[in-house]
Amino acid sequence: MDYQAIHSAEQLADYVDALRSEPVIAFDTEFVSEDRYRPELCLIQVAAGDTLAVIDPFEVGDTTPFWELIATPGRTVLAHAAREEARFCYRFTGRKIAGLFDVQLAAGFVGLEYPISLGNLVSRLLGKSLPKGETRTNWRSRPLSDSQIEYALHDVTELAAMYEKLRRKIERRKRLEWLVQETEANQQAMIEAEEAERWRRVSGSSGLPPRQLEIVRRLWLWREQRAQATDQPPRRILRDDLIIELAKRQSSTVDRIRNIRGMERRGLISQYPEIAAAISQALATPDAELPRRPRTGRKQLSPLLSQFLSTAIACICRQHQMAPAIVGNSEDIRELLAYELEQADSPPAQGALAAPENPEDLPALLRGWRGEVVGRSFGDLLAGRLAIRVADYQAEQPLEFVDRTSAFPG
Repeated sequence: MDYQAIHSAEQLADYVDALRSEPVIAFDTEFVSEDRYRPELCLIQVAAGDTLAVIDPFEVGDTTPFWELIATPGRTVLAHAAREEARFCYRFTGRKIAGLFDVQLAAGFVGLEYPISLGNLVSRLLGKSLPKGETRTNWRSRPLSDSQIEYALHDVTELAAMYEKLRRKIERRKRLEWLVQETEANQQAMIEAEEAERWRRVSGSSGLPPRQLEIVRRLWLWREQRAQATDQPPRRILRDDLIIELAKRQSSTVDRIRNIRGMERRGLISQYPEIAAAISQALATPDAELPRRPRTGRKQLSPLLSQFLSTAIACICRQHQMAPAIVGNSEDIRELLAYELEQADSPPAQGALAAPENPEDLPALLRGWRGEVVGRSFGDLLAGRLAIRVADYQAEQPLEFVDRTSAFPG
């Protein structure tokens, strides 16, 4: 397989200059994430026009020029399951990938399963098979073998062909704007996750009182800073269960910290003073500034109705030839049901869902393109105007929606 190898900053600069005139750039990355604070970029594979290239970050050093290019509008950037690639772009440039067309996401908008692996997508769309011989390769190892590089390049060689097929399918269904909206939303969600304090994800913290939650927050912040400074996974610095135990004890005394089973690990002993300081800060926080347990304000939801609507959303999605996993999940359904129960206190005419002044206050299933796909049907289902029946029990999609008033008059 012919390709250009980029091994220096000068070669990268020349290559990026050559790429500027390309209207479509396909790329992928190889990275290792098991033992680092953030995934370590090990390789960038690029396909543009009739050429292939591999960029070696270990030899090039700073790969920012490439990320600046794909963060600049003016071209279509192809990738498959681009969440980690979007993270790299944001970390190197502070911006999103411009013109991103994620073939995995696009497949879900035309009725293929989502998420779908690259190999399965290539098989479904192009009738080809990708090699699988290097699925457990160590991308940090140098030099990379010919088989490793060829395997990596296969991740980009078929992206342009799949893009052409998927784009035509999406345009026929008039869903290109939906795909653009979802791509933008996904990248924005990634940015918010990168910047947010995610201490509430500490396992076991959900039922703690405010003071203990503040200890969890302070210890989480300390753990993040320590993990970033030492380039280690945060839970390798201090496990979640130890954070919870420290929070429950509510003591900044080093002796009490030392006496917790699991805190005697060699790497933690030297950190007792910093852990104690974090707890002291939490204990000194004024009551008015303590975090509170989130209040949902939701009424009791019927599990049976939730199950029914989960079936209904799958039915709606198949009728629209869309992957259900893109449209919504069980949490989205619970949010919609809770919203409907709130509206029931002052029901609008004919049982329709009332629209709030701010569209962002609507449940996710009623906003944007999701509202076009499922919002109206769900509203009619919940109001009793729409029914589901078995149309053909032998069919792949055996259920169909019917207007209750016309199908069951009287």
